[in-house]
Amino acid sequence: MIGIISDIHGNYEALKVVLKELDNKGVSKIYCLGDVVGYFSQVNECCEVLRERNIECLMGNHDWYMSAGSYCPRSQSVNDCLVYQRKIITPENFNWLKTFKLQFEFNNVKMVHGGWIDPIDEYLYEPSVEYFDKIEGQVFISGHTHIQQLRQFGNKTYCNPGSVGMPRDDNPQSAYATIENGIFTLHRVEYDIDKVGELMDKAGFNSYYYGGLKTGSRNLRKP
Repeated sequence: MIGIISDIHGNYEALKVVLKELDNKGVSKIYCLGDVVGYFSQVNECCEVLRERNIECLMGNHDWYMSAGSYCPRSQSVNDCLVYQRKIITPENFNWLKTFKLQFEFNNVKMVHGGWIDPIDEYLYEPSVEYFDKIEGQVFISGHTHIQQLRQFGNKTYCNPGSVGMPRDDNPQSAYATIENGIFTLHRVEYDIDKVGELMDKAGFNSYYYGGLKTGSRNLRKP
């Protein structure tokens, strides 16, 4: 069994619960589709547990912003969080982000953070038969949208495991996926959302930045 996680975004409270669930299921390997950093305050804790467990990670757009010294062109709140995380991230974790790959491929399974036109920052909200007809392969996995889904297009399968640290599909539970004998299973698990808010308050951020966690809303500001 293989575990697939994505879009952790500095939410260690969610990540540690998901990793425990995966351990209990006896997974043999875990892949992370990127966005380890961004949004929440426990960026070092997230990096360190992934490094300790030798979990391979793809380059997400937030990982790119951090490691390249750039900013998000779409969101001031994202940039506010990046400013904070740049102050606290350790040199070891910062350099580790730079080692992330753009894609993984094994046994006809292709994985990216965003999409196959832009592996870092393409949003596949509504993947289509026409889209995947243009790409060789049978199994496709990506994150980035924070919306968990499993779709079949003829003999091709697409999975988004959803977001560990910031779900946006109106379900606040942390999301991940597993693959066993070629079969995907989508999972959800509760974690201590209030603890994330307390840590964000301590870091100087109000509920504008984390309120959406309680509803799984696409809008950060919804408490």
